Amino acid sequence: MFLKSMANAAVDALFPRICPICNDIVPFGKGDVCPGCEHLLTYCEDPVCEKCGKPVDDGARYCADCERLRHTYDEGRAALIYDEYMSKSIYRFKYNGKREFAPFYARVITGRLADTIRGWNVEAIIPVPVHKSRLKKRGYNQAKLIAVEISKVLGIPVRDDVVTRAFATDAQKMLGPAERQNNLKKAFKVTQNVVKLESVLIVDDIYTTGATVDALASCLKGAGIKRVFFVSLCIGRGN
Repeated sequence: MFLKSMANAAVDALFPRICPICNDIVPFGKGDVCPGCEHLLTYCEDPVCEKCGKPVDDGARYCADCERLRHTYDEGRAALIYDEYMSKSIYRFKYNGKREFAPFYARVITGRLADTIRGWNVEAIIPVPVHKSRLKKRGYNQAKLIAVEISKVLGIPVRDDVVTRAFATDAQKMLGPAERQNNLKKAFKVTQNVVKLESVLIVDDIYTTGATVDALASCLKGAGIKRVFFVSLCIGRGN
C-alpha cells in the first residue's frame, strides 16, 4: 500500500491533474479537483421529480417535462445541475480529449446516487453508445468512460456490447423536444441476446428532455429487458 501511494504521488508530480471545473492544474496532493472548485457545483437536492430527478417545487411529484411526456424508461436520477461550470467541463471532456475527468464525474455520481442505484437492483450498466463515425473522430465514448468508473465503485458490470448506434444522428443540443425524438427514431440496435437481463442502468453525461434515454430504453425493452433506469452526471432544470 505504501509503495502504491508513493507511485501515485510520483505520477501526480510528473503528470499534474487538471481540474475538471477550472481546467487549471490541481495543487499537488489535493485530489482530483481544486479544493475551491468543487464548491462551485450545484447538486440536485430534494425535492426532485420522481421520474427523472429534475428539481421541482415543494409538493410537486413530477417536473413539467414529465407531466406532459410519457417516458419509456422506468426512473432516473442525476447528480448535478447542468450550469455554466458543467457546460464548460463536459465540453472539454467530450471535445478536448479530457478523458481524465471521468473518475471525478463517477465519484460525484456514486457519491450522490450509490444507494439509489443499488436500490434499483440493476444487473448491468449500459453506456449510451455513439456512432462509429463519431467514435473514430473523438477516439472514445464519453459515457462509457464514466460507466467504467462507476462500475469500479459499485461492482456492476459494464455491457457496451448489447446495443449500438445504428446511424449517426444530429447533435441533440440544437434541437427542440419533438425534433429530438424524431432525430433518434430507430437510432439504436440491439446486437446481443439480452433475455437474461431483467434490469439495466443507462449512463450518460447530460439529461435534457429524456429523448436519448427513451429511445435507448425502448430498444432495450423491445428486446426483452423489463426495467430500464438511468443516471446522468448532469440534468437541466426543466420547464
